[in-house]
Amino acid sequence: MNMNKRAFLKASGASLAALSVTSTAFASSSAATSNKDKLKNITHGVTAITAAEREVRIKKAQKLMQQMNISALIIEPGAAMDYFSGIQWWRSERLTALVIPREGKVGIVCPFFEEPSIQESLAIEGDIRVWQEHESPFERVKQILVDRGISLSKGSIGFENSVRYFVQHGVMSLLSNLQHISAEPVTRGCRIIKSHHELQLMHKANEVTLLAYAEVYSKLEIGMSSSQVKTIMSNAQSALGGKKAWNMALIDQASAFPHGSKKKHTIKEGSIVLMDCGCNVHGYQSDISRTFVVGEPSKRQRDIWQTVRTGQQIALEQAKIGSPAGSVDDAVRKHYQAQGFGPGYNLPGLSHRTGHGIGMEGHESVNFVHGEQEILRPGMCFSNEPGIYIPGEFGVRLEDCLYMTEKGAQWFTVPPDSLDSPVGKVATFT
Repeated sequence: MNMNKRAFLKASGASLAALSVTSTAFASSSAATSNKDKLKNITHGVTAITAAEREVRIKKAQKLMQQMNISALIIEPGAAMDYFSGIQWWRSERLTALVIPREGKVGIVCPFFEEPSIQESLAIEGDIRVWQEHESPFERVKQILVDRGISLSKGSIGFENSVRYFVQHGVMSLLSNLQHISAEPVTRGCRIIKSHHELQLMHKANEVTLLAYAEVYSKLEIGMSSSQVKTIMSNAQSALGGKKAWNMALIDQASAFPHGSKKKHTIKEGSIVLMDCGCNVHGYQSDISRTFVVGEPSKRQRDIWQTVRTGQQIALEQAKIGSPAGSVDDAVRKHYQAQGFGPGYNLPGLSHRTGHGIGMEGHESVNFVHGEQEILRPGMCFSNEPGIYIPGEFGVRLEDCLYMTEKGAQWFTVPPDSLDSPVGKVATFT
């Protein structure tokens, strides 16, 4: 959209956001205006994960543990702890841990003085064991296992992959007859396949971010800095109900660096503005990238943008049930190389993977990357972001998240088809 058209629409009171995003949810929402004061929270219609759902997750984990002969799981604060227990906490030198035994009630180990706070977010029935400042928290972990009748003479303890070394060492020093292994087969086995409720929350988070993009696009002006653009985006996502919003805005040459540059740039006529933003709704993440041009795009900008849009579509169509995740990345690179980019990760071209897993964390295991043999199954969720980066000039990235169904990959948000209307729309989700 050129600046004359933008000025006309603003002068006439028309909503650029409404023109850029077409969806039933958007059309019925006052978030369609470009007035920040009229952006309303759109997340009231969705609910958080329930205690009953978390109990089902624990039962599934225990079934997997029994199949793999794992005696217990040790999990520190983070997405996995929240996933199973609802506890939202942080890590420090004082151990707080979730212990999931192969059968029976889960245990929580925490400092004595933190127990009231832990109880606030604990969403399941749990056995909290506290330790005083002069005591060893690892003794509490051991006692939970003893009380569940778990043998300390044989078997294995699974540690969630992000557990710190001092925790593993402390636990295993008291359980020297047991083996320590990765809990990834269990934790990933539970988290990789999203339920309908989880997909609903991810859809809403992506809707928030896309509507916020429409707000930003309507307000882009010559002279703006990246920090000003990010502020608009942050405010919009928050007003729409997104939590812990994060934002990146890269202008002109900085957009050729996938995660940005420290050099400062401001928008001028014909500037590329590459944005990568997201938020969460009840703990589930969005991740959307858009590339705008302020003013009239050049032919080169249009050509690169359209090549990336084609790359996104190739990735969507290649993401088929039963296919290895790596085949998606391979299909995109084959197309890009035919267009003169690459080969492989070489620049100009696509210097990163085509996509990553997503859910409660912005980046989760299983990626659209060369060599990934994990088979695509219904309920898996990914970003789809095959950018092209041209050092010294600019970069283009379009990113939308998708989820796998029996019928193939489906968008959470539908990417735009034209640089002249570059926001896209919210996909239908039932």
